[in-house]
Parts: sequence; structure tokens; C-alpha cells
Amino acid sequence: METNGNNSGLSLKGTVRAICISDRRGIEKHSVEEGHFMPDFGIEGDAHGGKWHRQVSLLSYDKVKDFNERGANVIDGAFGENLVVEGLDFRRLPVGTRLYAGTVELEMTQIGKECHSHCAIYKRMGECIMPTQGVFAEVKKEGVIRPGDVMEAVLPDGDRPFTAAVITLSDKGAKGERKDESGPAAKAMLEEAGYEVVECLILPDEPEQLKKQLIRLADGRQVDLILTSGGTGFSLRDQTPEATLAVADRNAPGIAEAIRYESMKITNRAMLSRGVSVIRKKTLIVNLPGSPKAVRESLGFVLDSLEHGLKILRGSASECARQ
Repeated sequence: METNGNNSGLSLKGTVRAICISDRRGIEKHSVEEGHFMPDFGIEGDAHGGKWHRQVSLLSYDKVKDFNERGANVIDGAFGENLVVEGLDFRRLPVGTRLYAGTVELEMTQIGKECHSHCAIYKRMGECIMPTQGVFAEVKKEGVIRPGDVMEAVLPDGDRPFTAAVITLSDKGAKGERKDESGPAAKAMLEEAGYEVVECLILPDEPEQLKKQLIRLADGRQVDLILTSGGTGFSLRDQTPEATLAVADRNAPGIAEAIRYESMKITNRAMLSRGVSVIRKKTLIVNLPGSPKAVRESLGFVLDSLEHGLKILRGSASECARQ
């Protein structure tokens, strides 16, 4: 099954096999006869619920079955999943897919997750399928799901609002010693332009941390646009361009060049900016300078022109030039 912009609105169906919760963290989930799903939380009684983007976890029954046939012999909920569904390959559905079951509506928000500590299953089998095959969702409509309910998956429309994330690179900001004004400035401009800003982060000038977050946001959350602010100068701690290039699949230099070109009309020091613009999978990543003023100016130079490029990445527009 392909899941590009050409099949937006495609509907697929499966069957809910199990609903699982745990009343405290650190223990395996257990199956229940029904689940009460609540917006801004997840499943009532589940210790992993909360107001964040990973409210409900889902696994494909087919993946669990294959894993068990290799000798895992795990029960429903052992991987940390809330919903086990047969007939839907969640790993091949894009973020933004709407899931309907019972009287509940969910929206997929992330694919996979980082495995921070190896569980008992990993130690026994040498792998665990939740980090690679599991997905996460937010509850959009309250209701009840029971085993046996049909789950319908509706792929997102290509004309839906673009999603974005903003990352500020600042040692002092990450320590709480300086108020971040650059990130909020970028967020405000994006939201005014109609973007849905799903995450805003403040990181120290550590390239490994930045690479990790860029990969997570591009691959797991599948955001359309990531903006970074800071770390683009000549200081030895300024490693944002290097970290960005390290995770790139393709270069998109024209955006960074346009920012420098227009910025040179304001100050000659713009030539000292080393910011880059790249593509990872279907996500565009653009480095911006560190000051709030420079962020507003730089983003203002290119924001209107990004829409067509993002539509091409999403698959909802062609590369035909204007006549």
C-alpha cells in the first residue's frame, strides 16, 4: 500500500482485537472489556495517559502474531500497546491519519519511538516491535471502543494545514538562564501563516541532541517544516549547520541563499551566517539566525515561497514552473 499525496482520503478497515491499560507505570498493560477514550488524556484508567501527543499507542495484530510465531509468546498489552488491531498495517499509514472505532475518533501523531531501556521482551528475543512497528495517537472525539469493533483509517487530505516544529539552540536558554524569544517569534509567524506548530524545543548547542530531535520530528512526527534558531555563527559551539547536514537526504540551498541575500540588504554581517536548508524524507529543515529580530526578518523573506515546495514534498503539487 502506497501512502502518498495521491491517495489522500483513502479509507482502510480493520478489527479491534484488544484494548489494554495499566493503572501504574512500569508494569505490563492488561486487556479490558472496553475502553473509555477521553480528549486531552487517552484511555480512562491508563497510567500513560496525559495531555500530550502520545495519548494512545497502537500495534497491528499481524505484527504481534508474526513476532509470537518466532517464539515471543507475549500476551496483549505486553509491548505497551493500548490497542491491538487486525487488518491495518499502522506502520505504513502517515501521521495525520484519522482512526474511527466505536464512537471514538483518533488522529495518528507519531510513528515508532525511541527505546530508552530494553524491556524483558527485548532481552529474551533481541528485539521489541513497539519502537519500530507501534504508532501513537491523540483522542479527538470522546467515546468507547470494545473488542470486535471495526476500525476505519482515513488517510489525511493533501490540502490539510502544514505542520511545523521550532527548535531554539541556546546553552543559556536550555539552562533557563535566558528567556527564549526567537522560538516564540518563529512560532507566531508560522501560526499567523496557517501552520500548526506541534512542538517548540529549547536545546543546548550540542549537535548530537539536535540530530536526534531532527530525526524524531522528521521521521516519527512527520512534520512538514522544521525551523531552527541559533548556532549558525562562527563560534566553536555553533554546530547547527553541521548537525542539520548530517541528517539530510538532499540539499535545498536556495532557501538559505535567499535569506542571506535579503539579509545583506540590511547588514553586511549577514555574510557570516552559515545557516543551511535541507530535506529529510518529506520534511524541510531551515536554519535561522539566533536573535528574534533576525528570525522575523529571515522567515519573512521566505515564508510565502515555502508553500509550493512543501506541497511538492507532500505530493499535492507538481514541479511545473509558472507560465
